[in-house]
Amino acid sequence: MEQLIELTENAKTRIIELLEIEEEKLPLRFGVKGGGCSGFMYTIDFNAEKERDNVLDFEGFQVVIDPKSTIYLKGLTVDYDGSLNGKGFVFNNPSASNSCGCGESFSI
Repeated sequence: MEQLIELTENAKTRIIELLEIEEEKLPLRFGVKGGGCSGFMYTIDFNAEKERDNVLDFEGFQVVIDPKSTIYLKGLTVDYDGSLNGKGFVFNNPSASNSCGCGESFSI
């Protein structure tokens, strides 16, 4: 089965680092909410799995995505840029028709 989202090796490494310092050991949640310059914003946080969530298994951790966000995140590739001028997590969304300069918001 094709994975809903893809994570680069850099993103996986950073997520594992974050999970190691997360005290409650909750899964990482990717989502979308209204806002930002372009209409929608990506969200990432540690949050308990809820009924009807999509649970994605990666080597060493799981990512959860709520059903509404799934529509906007299908095909998303997440990278991590930790360089001196890096942006942190970087989102490449093939469904986005427009995104802001910072890359944290998008429109469909």
